[in-house]
Amino acid sequence: MFITLQTPTPDLTASLEFYQQLQFTVLSAADPCLVTDGQVIIEINPDRYARAGIKMYQKSWDKYLIGLQKLGAVNHQPEGGHLVAAPSGVWVYLEEENDSLFFQRQVNAPSLLGKSAGLSLESTDISKSVQFWEMLDFSHQAGKIENGWITYSRGDQLQISWMKPFSCPHLFFNPSLSYFNGKENLQIIQKIRQLDLPITEEIIHFNPEGKVDNIIIRDPGGFGFFIFND
Repeated sequence: MFITLQTPTPDLTASLEFYQQLQFTVLSAADPCLVTDGQVIIEINPDRYARAGIKMYQKSWDKYLIGLQKLGAVNHQPEGGHLVAAPSGVWVYLEEENDSLFFQRQVNAPSLLGKSAGLSLESTDISKSVQFWEMLDFSHQAGKIENGWITYSRGDQLQISWMKPFSCPHLFFNPSLSYFNGKENLQIIQKIRQLDLPITEEIIHFNPEGKVDNIIIRDPGGFGFFIFND
């Protein structure tokens, strides 16, 4: 199985430039356009019907569909595969593998954004979200539902963390990628400023001195990036 994160774009050139500025490695420049930070693969899709979501590629989804249908509607895509809305609201594309697709993990190719913590989602029903992703062979990694957050992963393919409503005092975009950089985060923020990339939010909430030590940025398609110190 291969997993990518899909981000739509009104301008493929602009989106590709955005990721290159952030030192993502370009795996494929077109059809599909794929970039990676060494942990996740992002598929930049210029199709006007494309929406942000998670794409999972496998030869057959037959054994998964019965359980998923019980949790909600499974839509069949005209070009093949299935589209499902996870309980968090994020779109999940269940695609059939295509030998012509080019996938490659660049484990030693980190981006400027630092240490990836995977995908972050808010969910009004974390229990139902967990049930949904367990059906897709994800397993518990950290956190507890009763504490308001929990992390699941599927091997080394993708890590997903859910937060309960009203737990994050900043803008939140479903889906978003999180990066936790500790004391190095201020240096990374400075580098992003030097690139003159738009900063969606400067966060001072967690800093007792009222200084900006966390930021949020978005790519041209609206996909969120949390660049945090912890």
